[in-house]
Amino acid sequence: MVTMSDVARLAGVSTMTVSNVVNDRSGVSDTVRERVRRAIAESGYRMNVSARNLRSGASGVIGLAVPELNRPYFGALAARVTQWARKHGYRVVVEETGARVEGEIAAIQLSHALDYDGLLLSPVGLDLERELVRAGSRPLVVLGERPAPSGYDHVALPNSEGTEAVTRLLLERGARRVALVRGRSGSGEDMLSLRHKGYRRALDAAGLTAAPELLLEIGPLDMASGREAAHRALDSGLDADAFFAVTDTVAFGVIRGLADRGVRVPDDVLVAGFDDLEESEYFVPSLTSVSPDLDWTAQHAVELLLARVRGEGGPSGRIVAPFDVVERESTRGR
Repeated sequence: MVTMSDVARLAGVSTMTVSNVVNDRSGVSDTVRERVRRAIAESGYRMNVSARNLRSGASGVIGLAVPELNRPYFGALAARVTQWARKHGYRVVVEETGARVEGEIAAIQLSHALDYDGLLLSPVGLDLERELVRAGSRPLVVLGERPAPSGYDHVALPNSEGTEAVTRLLLERGARRVALVRGRSGSGEDMLSLRHKGYRRALDAAGLTAAPELLLEIGPLDMASGREAAHRALDSGLDADAFFAVTDTVAFGVIRGLADRGVRVPDDVLVAGFDDLEESEYFVPSLTSVSPDLDWTAQHAVELLLARVRGEGGPSGRIVAPFDVVERESTRGR
């Protein structure tokens, strides 16, 4: 069995230097670090993770609990969280809560039972104040819209800010009757209610009214629901000149539904979405979308959590991810 001492002899350094490289500690030059890594690769050395965990009291694993994995946004977020965690020597276990309270409680309990070093949680219906107090003071960072209790960090999406900006863009492109295609909002400040607020703010600033008939409520946030909403709007004679869908996935369905009725985008109406999925660039027409910085979100969430794991970091608080509005073909041409 190859030991750390064998690696040290092969690299021409001390065992302590090998330990520092293996555990990603500072104080080792890039040249020496690379030499040690080559020696590790050549020797076939494998770290005894169990022994390291017993010494350090850490598992080297963090959890990520999200409502759904079949929504492209959460799949992309999970990929980026995994990448950033790997840079810090951590692995990520991803849990799907199903957007249910019992699923979110189970994710917290599982993270404790399996002794994860910390948990990134994107809650939907959970009473965070009560459940986190009950769960105890384990490192946890809240993702998404739900406010975090005192003492916990919160990384939020620019829901209202991004929606206000993209609605303003639609108005600048000449729209005056902007339909909002949204899901059924729950109680409190969830993603849907925050995006609705941003929509209303943009209309209010332009001196326009958010007419009730322009609020198109759908069930699941999927393409089929977006398509059905477009059919319903056109068949009822709704005179919208633009559609903002609360996700890109819904916007794809809206564009399909408009095409079914012979309505052209952007020649006849404008369409915009939120999330800036990779598919948005390649859809026909390509989709204008709010683009929250997912890399920024994942990096800050992981680094905030690991700082808490190490007992570091300043006062807890809420930070909002930066965003851009990426304009593409679906709002150009007028």
